[in-house]
Amino acid sequence: MSDQLDVEPKKQELPEKQGLKFLIELGPLLIFFAAYAKFDIYVATGALMVATLVSLAASKLMLGRITIMPIVTAVIVSIFGGLTLWLNDASFIKMKPTIVNVLFAGLLSAGLAMNRPFLKLLFGEAFQLTDEGWYKLTLRWILFFLFVAVLNELVWRNFSEPTWVNFKVFGILPLTMIFAGAQIKLIQKYAPPESPK
Repeated sequence: MSDQLDVEPKKQELPEKQGLKFLIELGPLLIFFAAYAKFDIYVATGALMVATLVSLAASKLMLGRITIMPIVTAVIVSIFGGLTLWLNDASFIKMKPTIVNVLFAGLLSAGLAMNRPFLKLLFGEAFQLTDEGWYKLTLRWILFFLFVAVLNELVWRNFSEPTWVNFKVFGILPLTMIFAGAQIKLIQKYAPPESPK
C-alpha cells in the first residue's frame, strides 16, 4: 500500500475484490524480490517495471478500473527504473519509495490546504468521519508517508543493497499495515453520531 493509493471515490468492494486488488498491487513487489534473489538489482528493476505495467492491465481487466495513484506509481517506477538501467546506477530505483511517499504526503497536504481531504474521497464509501476526524486522519497519513520517505533514505544510503531490498519488500508493507490498523481507534472516535430513527 505504501506505494499505491487511490484518489477517486469508490463503491464498496466485496472481500474477494479487495483480496484480488491486494494481490494485483503486491505482485510487482514480489516479482522484484524474486528477480533480485535470483539475479541482481538491474534484472529486478526491469522485472519491476514490466510487472507494474502488467498489474495496471490486470487491474483494468479483473477489477474494471485503474485509479490514478497506481498510474502515478507506474510512471515513477518507469522513470526511476529507466534511469537505473540506462545509467547503470541502482541509486535511482532505491530513491523511488522516497519520491512516491513524498508525493503522497504532498498530495494529501494540498488536499488539506484546499479544505478537501483526499482521504475522504478514497474511503468515504467505506466509513464516515466528522470533518475533524478526516483532518486528523489525513494529517497522520501525511506524517507516516514522510516518516517512510526518511526511513527509506536512511536505509538505502547507510546499509547494504540486500538490506535495502529486504526493507522495501518486508519492511514498508508491514509498517503500512500496522500503521493503518493503529488508526481504527481514531476512526471509531470520530465516527459521526448515528441519526435517531
